[in-house]
Amino acid sequence: MDALRGDTETSVADALAQGDTPMQARLERDILVAERSGLLAALNAVDGSLCFGRIDLASGQSHHIGRIGLRTEDAERTPVLIDWRADVARPFYLATGHTPMGLRRRRHIGTDGRRVTSLHDEILDLSDHERTGHEDPSGDAALLSSLTSARTGRMSDIVGTIQADQDRIIRAPHRGVLVVEGGPGTGKTAVALHRAAYLLYEHRELLARRAVLIVGPNPAFLGYIGEVLPSLGETGVLLATVGELFPGVRASEADTPWAAAVKGRAEMAEVLAAVVADRQALPDPVIAVEHDREVLMLDDGLVKVARERTRAAGLPHNAAREHFEGHVLNTLTDMVAERIGTDPYDGSNLLDASDITQIRDELADNPEVWSAIDQLWPRLTPERLVADFLAEPDGYLSEEDADAVRRPVTLAWTTADVPLLDEAAELLGDDERTVRARAERERETQVAYAQGVLDVSYASRTYEFEDKDDDDSEVLSAHDIIDAERFAERQEEADHRSAAERAAGDRTWAFGHIIVDEAQELSPMAWRLLMRRSPTRAMTLVGDPAQTAEAGGVGSWSGILAPYVEDRWEHTRLGVNYRTPSEIMDLAAAVVRAENPDFEPPSSVRSTGVRPWVRQVDDDLPGAVHRAVAELTPAEGRLAVIAPRELHRALAARLDEVEAGAEPDLTRTVVLLDPRQAKGLEFDSVLVVEPGKYGTSDVYVALTRATQRLGVLHTGKLPKALAPHA
Repeated sequence: MDALRGDTETSVADALAQGDTPMQARLERDILVAERSGLLAALNAVDGSLCFGRIDLASGQSHHIGRIGLRTEDAERTPVLIDWRADVARPFYLATGHTPMGLRRRRHIGTDGRRVTSLHDEILDLSDHERTGHEDPSGDAALLSSLTSARTGRMSDIVGTIQADQDRIIRAPHRGVLVVEGGPGTGKTAVALHRAAYLLYEHRELLARRAVLIVGPNPAFLGYIGEVLPSLGETGVLLATVGELFPGVRASEADTPWAAAVKGRAEMAEVLAAVVADRQALPDPVIAVEHDREVLMLDDGLVKVARERTRAAGLPHNAAREHFEGHVLNTLTDMVAERIGTDPYDGSNLLDASDITQIRDELADNPEVWSAIDQLWPRLTPERLVADFLAEPDGYLSEEDADAVRRPVTLAWTTADVPLLDEAAELLGDDERTVRARAERERETQVAYAQGVLDVSYASRTYEFEDKDDDDSEVLSAHDIIDAERFAERQEEADHRSAAERAAGDRTWAFGHIIVDEAQELSPMAWRLLMRRSPTRAMTLVGDPAQTAEAGGVGSWSGILAPYVEDRWEHTRLGVNYRTPSEIMDLAAAVVRAENPDFEPPSSVRSTGVRPWVRQVDDDLPGAVHRAVAELTPAEGRLAVIAPRELHRALAARLDEVEAGAEPDLTRTVVLLDPRQAKGLEFDSVLVVEPGKYGTSDVYVALTRATQRLGVLHTGKLPKALAPHA
């Protein structure tokens, strides 16, 4: 790998050192730099954890398994390291003593950077009596070692310990909708991320062009998982929350649960359509347009005809405006033509086609005409439309719902606003004339700049030669051989951004595959946004209906998918809990069973012998939290204090180097979260504060974040299932 990285660094440096080159050569250089830089980033990302396994075949061959594939530079391009996603590596994950798949031994290699720290061998061919001294009788040592290791505040990949049921999901076909359901600790998020890496490997050509989108529940979660795909050699994936999927807008405010639920309803699509329709106004009762010292009256009936004819075209609002303009101009032209061209004797019109055209052109130059059109069919932006609606939602929603969503237009956007903005953008569309005019203005600016450069070049040459007597030889400068327009064209830079980078700025981008984590939490309006970005419906949805906490969440898989794919989707379930010890899982499951007696939690694979504790605090809750944190904080690893948001400021004031905020630093030893922020995360120890103030799903989430130890503090009422443990 060092040799490959050195060659790659050299090729990038050599390409960048080429300097001025012809246009074609520069294009080839830029493509080379982009490709080689991507390879270099992948090599750097896997440096400290390159190889994690080896398979010894019954045939006598051996293959090392790693995060990327490497070959020698000989004529046969002999493999040195097999990419974990290659078919030849699959027995590493699926082989058993009953079905060895041609293997006699499987080795798990533990490393710390570039130093091998452990070897765990599984003998799959019992007739093979050769021993290495690193045999693992149970075959679970590598898995248990990874499960009990100290957390770092960042998710690590599971590529070395993928289980057979997880491997089948990771390698499932790319097309269609796959639902992966799993309770806490079943590894569903890790499986989804490894599935993204596998799809990028298996369908490189397609997904390199279309990109993969991974949607997470909050920024903290995206930061937590952000290093997994780079560690697998993949750097071209777009990670985003729903609040980041409208270019130019980043949601930074929070709605009340009621407001979020109202905004998330499927009916909001019809509400916004009605808002747009109401912007296509009628005169009240008339609009007077002064033209050529006369007054033309646009009344309700005339404009209604123009409006209905425009709507019949079925175009989005802004795109349809050109049609409306044409109808209004034709109506006004007919008025003028009738006034000035009617024969007083027989009522016939004396104007010919050229006269009519002249009248129409004169009207098109009249500012009052355009003022009237702007009143009747204004150009609208999604931001203005949604902001105006939220400022005055009366008449579109019930009184209670309107009061819930009402807010000043000056406030920042919320996550629930983003699907509304996306819906508004679909309803409004673009006026292509405006788009073309903007592009032409940009082009004129570039040409003007190029002309300025050429003018400077000409002035410099004039100054250089004005005092020279011998000017027999002709010296050509840039202005002699190229004009400003061609010069501007040559300066246009080709777009060598990755597909993921381009997709981030393009609302209409169609992704090759979309992976949604905590999918049960998304509202119907959020699903409308995501389905627009996946016209092929190539999606992997990951979640757990039992953990649905958002009031606007759909919760059931059929409720999410029926409007888009009916019953044409595949469902699979992960039922083994690798994260949560049985002592903690039993307590968390009891909380859910208090409301749903039929609830079946995932089965924990391990027990720690350490039971969670529940304590009541009579006074000084921040002080009690401070003492409990000192008790629970691991020697290595991370501790989470999960508490209602309204307590965060008081608790942070008593905890050393702990801050409250929307995007906490998960790499700190102690981190303060609310239950929604804790979704999808895991910590060595967890302290849950005032669980009686949460809903059942939030309590379930909070209790199942710990891999080792759990404590609960409360001052008031407890969930019924926790009371016996107090």
